[in-house]
Amino acid sequence: MTRRKYRAMKSQLRRTTRANGPVAPADDPRPARGARLAASIAVGAVIAAAIVAPQVTSARASDVPPASVLSAAQKATLLGMAGDTWKFFEKAVDPVTHLPLDNLGPDGVRGTYTSAANIGVYLESVVAANDLGLIGRSTATSLISATMKTVGTMQRDHGFLHQWYDTGTGKAILNPGDVFCDTRTTPAQDNCSFLSAVDNGWYAAGLLVVRSAFPELRGAANALITPMDFSIFYDNRAQTACNTNPAIEGNQPTGQMFGGYYSGQGPAGYHNGALYSDPRIAMYVGMGLHQMPGDVWWRTWRTLPPKQCDTDPDFSWQGQAPVGYWKTIRDPQSGKPFRVWEGHYTYPGSTITHIPTWGGGMFEGLMANQIVPETEWGARGLGLADKRLAQVQAKYATEQLKLPVWGMSPSSTADDSGGYGIFGAVGQKFGTGNALSQCGGGCANETTETTVTPHASFLALGVIPQEAYANIEKLRTLYPDSYSADGGFFDAVNPTTGAVGHRRLVLDQSMIMISLDNALANNALRGHFASDPASWAARTYLGAETMSLR
Repeated sequence: MTRRKYRAMKSQLRRTTRANGPVAPADDPRPARGARLAASIAVGAVIAAAIVAPQVTSARASDVPPASVLSAAQKATLLGMAGDTWKFFEKAVDPVTHLPLDNLGPDGVRGTYTSAANIGVYLESVVAANDLGLIGRSTATSLISATMKTVGTMQRDHGFLHQWYDTGTGKAILNPGDVFCDTRTTPAQDNCSFLSAVDNGWYAAGLLVVRSAFPELRGAANALITPMDFSIFYDNRAQTACNTNPAIEGNQPTGQMFGGYYSGQGPAGYHNGALYSDPRIAMYVGMGLHQMPGDVWWRTWRTLPPKQCDTDPDFSWQGQAPVGYWKTIRDPQSGKPFRVWEGHYTYPGSTITHIPTWGGGMFEGLMANQIVPETEWGARGLGLADKRLAQVQAKYATEQLKLPVWGMSPSSTADDSGGYGIFGAVGQKFGTGNALSQCGGGCANETTETTVTPHASFLALGVIPQEAYANIEKLRTLYPDSYSADGGFFDAVNPTTGAVGHRRLVLDQSMIMISLDNALANNALRGHFASDPASWAARTYLGAETMSLR
């Protein structure tokens, strides 16, 4: 299953009103998205041991405190990993277009295609490499400038990038390895016209980080940011006092963010309805650029809500019956009141409360926290949810699945087939009504909880640093084939069989790089975002909410 089809499935399952559980979705009429989001100077061991706390020259927001809870020796080890990981980026960029390749696989396989998200996180990885002292400032600016120059020539609409691009030419393609979009003369709802809200959210976030970290590149970054219009992703149709609007065909939610937009045709027919998932990066940016109202924050669901009206969908099929309360919150900008369901799940047999991601995956919940200082700005809300997600993942994998390591998140499969899986801690061991993810049994199968990906542990460094560090070391010790000095960790491990997927994705390696930047350079990536004027919305809305987590 691909990530785009997965997101469409999320929307369809949420819209079902059958009391006996979600129906299996029909084949998504939109073409498959491909393998991923759907996510260039080496340092020797002597240097890694010597540089414990790299100096960050870029400005940091004063309210993003250092996260130094790792020892000097631990930081030195992680810095060595950062140097090894950076070697992947040296190989995974086209030498002519300077676009990041989607992936590098075994036997010289090169994924010579890219996406908006890939470009955004690659730019952040270059920033991270400079923060960590792996490359100099002139090298970093040169790499970023070259990539942005090519992006400025690529096919865009409303300032946004389409789904896939050939890295050798920079031209839009229908699917990886497929035809160029300029050969298609009839408009269609396919990847040649699709603008992904979440992918372009990550692309825009990368540009915001660049213009903050490198003021000398602000003009070039602004030239790409200024044409963006996030309002095309916002569903501005009439809202009701209900969870949905029964007057709209399909009884759809309104005030939420559409999953995407088809050039010249209009919004995609589904919403990114879960706040605690990776599409929220587009909400942070869209509100920060004053192109989406605060409604999108309050109308998007934390857990799937109970009925407010008889016409509302019945979400009793979700993973758990969430506990919580309805709370009226006034929007910080408009003053408009919103009735928000502040619900949570509880880890079975404990008092641990958490906000579930849809499929139980780590990057759904924690990836945004690597850019947006959720831990600091949303300490009573999403920042606490980030910590609880990591704790739940670790507890479930080690206690219930009896695995020696934890960290499940969508990734490559743990083999060399080039496959991709929607892995996550969905709570299959607990059975019906006690799941850990929103989708419950709707997205679980016998393989869902079999694979661990290293990027999940690195994402957790900012919320449970000692546990995350120990898990990273276990991965490398117990599964030595999962790591090599010429690129760092490979993407996937089956901890039961020891099988490894010898593939590296630019999205996943970027999550490792930016997580290490925050862990080793005093929250540098978060600081860059926090220093940008567009960060006001994230700061405001994260601080305006107290969730029902205890």
